[in-house]
Amino acid sequence: MAKGSVRKRGKKWYYRFYVETEGGKRIQKEFAGTGSKSETEALLRKAMKDYESSRYIARAKGITVGDLLNMWVEEELKPGGLSNGTVSAYQCTARRIRLAPIGVCRLQSVAPEQLQAFFDDLSLGGRKPDGSLAKPLAAGSIRPYAAVMKAAFRFAVFPKRFIHDNPMQHVRIRQKREQRSLFQEELPGALSAPVISREQWKDLTAYLDRKGSPALLPVQIAYYTGLRIGEVCALTWQDIDLKEQTITVRHSMRYNESRHRTEIGSAKRNKIRTVDFCATLAGLFRTCRERQLENHFRLGNLYCRNYYRRVEERSRSYYELYSLPACQDVPAELKPIDFVCLKADGSFESASHVSIACRDAARHLPALSGFHFHQLRHTYTSNLLRGGAAPKDVQELLGHTDISTTMNIYAHACRETKRSLSRMLDQVVGERE
Repeated sequence: MAKGSVRKRGKKWYYRFYVETEGGKRIQKEFAGTGSKSETEALLRKAMKDYESSRYIARAKGITVGDLLNMWVEEELKPGGLSNGTVSAYQCTARRIRLAPIGVCRLQSVAPEQLQAFFDDLSLGGRKPDGSLAKPLAAGSIRPYAAVMKAAFRFAVFPKRFIHDNPMQHVRIRQKREQRSLFQEELPGALSAPVISREQWKDLTAYLDRKGSPALLPVQIAYYTGLRIGEVCALTWQDIDLKEQTITVRHSMRYNESRHRTEIGSAKRNKIRTVDFCATLAGLFRTCRERQLENHFRLGNLYCRNYYRRVEERSRSYYELYSLPACQDVPAELKPIDFVCLKADGSFESASHVSIACRDAARHLPALSGFHFHQLRHTYTSNLLRGGAAPKDVQELLGHTDISTTMNIYAHACRETKRSLSRMLDQVVGERE
């Protein structure tokens, strides 16, 4: 903001303030006011405001919302302190916004009404640029859009000084009211709850086993430990203690869409936690290890080994993953890593491949319609709570920061307990009669 002052010369007041020349030099300009000090001070405030407005318009000339997002990603997001996973997710969100009609709008002319309409289309549903209908997004899917837009427009206000005010402060994220049908429309046996039954679990594992799918072991690990898909795929044999039957969760695997690489990084929120596992899973681990050794012996030099490479980009470190046959020369910068979840040829099993295998099973098994990998985490939690586990212990096993997250997301697990309590009335009434 320009700084100014007023002074009296003779019978008249004058006002002056600093301006910036095209060469970047600051000089002071003085203008005649009136015979009143208060009127001259009002003229000074108006002159400085007009000057600042002209500077903002000059800075932001020709800049679109998409251009702003590009600047924000490069100058603030990437050098910031967020995790690589969050940075990658925000970059993908920024790219989707750039492709939307709001992305080509001039920054200086974007009004809160336009931004509100954009978010209403996301949360309530609307029409895509091609004319087709877009389904409303869930609240969790809209949060990254809101976070990116709020941060980018805040960045436009300061330090870029492209605009005076942040129009996102006037935007409200509205959610479509859930409409429940009065009549049952779901097919009997369809997967409606975010958990799977024991019978559905057997169908799922039998299907993956028949297909010889390398996704079988990741699915089994998630069912018995509640690990996230990225945490399962990033497990190494060094993380597993078969004697104590514990897993140390320290890594997560993800595909970085902006860099087009599969990477390994820290677990969510950089937390390291220990998860105990049952004897059943211990047996599966031992069988898996034996099978991997057999495949290695059978394929010989064609058997793949896995490596990671550290890449520095600006202030960030990325750990890219590679699978190379044993017969191939290994570059010096690649470091070996011994993953648990492998394909038959020894290459690592990625989270995206496991997710695809789960969707394939959901298409072929009517009882698992709508199934996705994360429901194994729900099921694990439900089994623990129904078995009498303390919510605080479940929270620590899952790696949730707040226990309310555990209780809010998995409230359905209490259904069986409530049902058992209600049936106790039969005993009470029977004893009285």
